[in-house]
Parts: sequence; structure tokens; C-alpha cells
Amino acid sequence: MGSLTWLIAPLFRAPQRSGSLLRLLTGLPVATFLLSASGCSSPSNNASSSLRLDRQLNEQIVMLPVQIEGRTVELETTMYKPPGNGPFPLLLMNHGKNPGNARTQPRSRHLQIASVFVHRGFVVAIPMREGFTASGGQYPKDGCDIRRHAFDEAKSAAAALAELVKLPYVDRSRIVIAGQSDGGLVTMALSTRQIPGVLGVINFSGGLRMKTCAGWQQNLVNTYDSIGKQARYPSLWFYGDNDQLWPQPMPEQMFNAYTRNAEGDAGHARMIDIGTFGKNSHDFADSKAGVKLWYPQVKAFVQSLGMPFEPLSK
Repeated sequence: MGSLTWLIAPLFRAPQRSGSLLRLLTGLPVATFLLSASGCSSPSNNASSSLRLDRQLNEQIVMLPVQIEGRTVELETTMYKPPGNGPFPLLLMNHGKNPGNARTQPRSRHLQIASVFVHRGFVVAIPMREGFTASGGQYPKDGCDIRRHAFDEAKSAAAALAELVKLPYVDRSRIVIAGQSDGGLVTMALSTRQIPGVLGVINFSGGLRMKTCAGWQQNLVNTYDSIGKQARYPSLWFYGDNDQLWPQPMPEQMFNAYTRNAEGDAGHARMIDIGTFGKNSHDFADSKAGVKLWYPQVKAFVQSLGMPFEPLSK
């Protein structure tokens, strides 16, 4: 694992799970590791956390202590890292929201997306936001207010990023933020913040479906309109025609609402319509077939931000 130092350590707090834990010494506040690179696991309240980790991507799971509005919250964060000491550019990947209780949602891995970026020299981090899976805190209760929800969830992602840039192998001057579904909306909410080192954002099928709320479709469009007025970075958007959550013309309406008032770097926004994809284009991004659709556009986008995106030599 390059510059990382691993030690077997005693428990330093009463965790939500049992078994031996590992500490990582990185200059960050002490973080609890749930799984090691060998694939050995500790019992967990999250079934997906017991999956064997991907050695080729140096996959790790860490409980990352972050500060959110004066509170210390631990976020279950999946990390992937290229070989070597870096510093490497960082992809912060924001996960979506499954129906039902966020606490029981499996850990998001986004292996296909992570593989592309790691093999092109990026560290990839996927923090589970407050109230999800093994993360601390509470899932925000914002009722039918989609805009408030997006910005409330962005607080977790921003707090995670503030700690991740302290890692010695992360290049804090070269950061891309991406997200899928609810994570895509969170990514766009994050784009309203002035964050040192962030160069651009990628929105994969972003939005939030609130089917019990009257007029939720228009509220989602209005949320993107509001975000566009404050956004700061170039963005690349991907949507499909048979998205079961927001079929056309909703993606066009959301993008047009965003770009209507976007200025400066945020005015450099492009949406790619991937067309019909399988039975539901909503989850195309993290499939092998989906990668073939987005990779050329993402490569050009990342390179336009001044970063290389060629495969690492073996």
C-alpha cells in the first residue's frame, strides 16, 4: 500500500460492530478500518461490508472522522488507491439512495467507475453520508424540500473531502467530484461551494425522486435552477432515455434549468444523452457496457481540466 503504515490496534471506542479493528496512520484523525487488504473481515451490520475486497484496486473501508457543523461524525468510506506513494489526483464519488431505510442500504462500491479512475492514477473515495449504512449521524429529514435535502446531504460529502485531502498520497490541487442518482444531485449541490483543488464535477443520472410529494418533478427542476445560479465548476452530465426515475424530457428540463443562469466556469456544462440502455438507463454508469458509453466523454472532460487520463504503465 505504498506509504501507508498498518498496525493491529486495540479498540479506541465502542463500535457498532465486533471483531478486531485496524488503525491507519496517515496524518488524519485516528480512523477505524473495518476490512484489510487481505480480504479478512470483521462482523458487520452491513452485509456488503463482508464482501472480499478488491486487491487490484487496493480497496479499503475506513470509518472516517469528519466535522459537520461542530459535530464529530464517522463516515463509512470506501477507498481505492493506485500503487505507489503519489500524490495522486482524487475522485470523490457520491453514492445514490435506495428506497427505504438509509441505515440498511449496502455500502456503495462503484467498482467499474473506481477501476477506470484507479487505473488512470486516481485515488477514489466513496463516503457513505450521514445516516447511511455504518456511518454515524442521521439521514436528513427534509420532507418534500428537495433543494434543502441536496444541500443537507452535501454537508457530509464536503466534510469527508476536507479530511481526505489531508492524506499524504492525495494531491489536494487536483480533485474531481462525481455522483450517481441522489449522489449526482449532491455533487451538483457541492459545486456551489468554493473548494480549493476542485476542478470539475460529473453528474451520472442525478436527481431525487419523492413520489409521495405532489409536484416533486417540478421541485427537482427548480432545485437545479437554484444550483445553477450558484455553481462554480465545469460539469459533465449523463442521462438516458429510459431512466425509470426521470425519463425524458425531465433530464433536458433539469439541465436547461441549471444552465439558464450558470455563469463563469459553471457555464461550461455539457449533457450527454446515452439513449436507451437495457431495461433502465438509470444505473448505466457502473456497468461494463455503461463504461464504454461514458469513458470517451469523461476522458476528454478530465483532460480539459488539465489532468492526464491515460492508463498507467505496468
